[in-house]
Amino acid sequence: CETCSTKHALLKRLAIENGESSLRLLLGIFTIYSKNTPAIKGLLSNYDLKYIPEAHNYLRNHNHILDFTGIGVNVHEFELDLLEEIEITPDQINEFKVQYHRNYLLRWIEINKIPYTLDELWEIREQCIEAIAQK
Repeated sequence: CETCSTKHALLKRLAIENGESSLRLLLGIFTIYSKNTPAIKGLLSNYDLKYIPEAHNYLRNHNHILDFTGIGVNVHEFELDLLEEIEITPDQINEFKVQYHRNYLLRWIEINKIPYTLDELWEIREQCIEAIAQK
């Protein structure tokens, strides 16, 4: 679990140790939905959701995304589904990432009048992650 976080944080730390400052560690929120993540189509349909915002860590070198997790999403398509991104430090891949993601979901629920609480939506998200892992 958390391979996108640990892999990219390690690579960022190695870049820092080697004096490379153009490599940035990012936390992005992107939409997972039936087109880019077919494994969750049924779950989203069961909960009457078009998509769920998901957090993902990756690197940028200048303006190019570098993703070493093998999530199976084309980088161009990933950028199209990207809702927002912020630069973080390697020390922010755990609690900060989860809290940032949960805060984003809370705002998303409120703005979009999603009929679930944050905890209910987080559980749906966990089911999606499980479905993805099984594929």
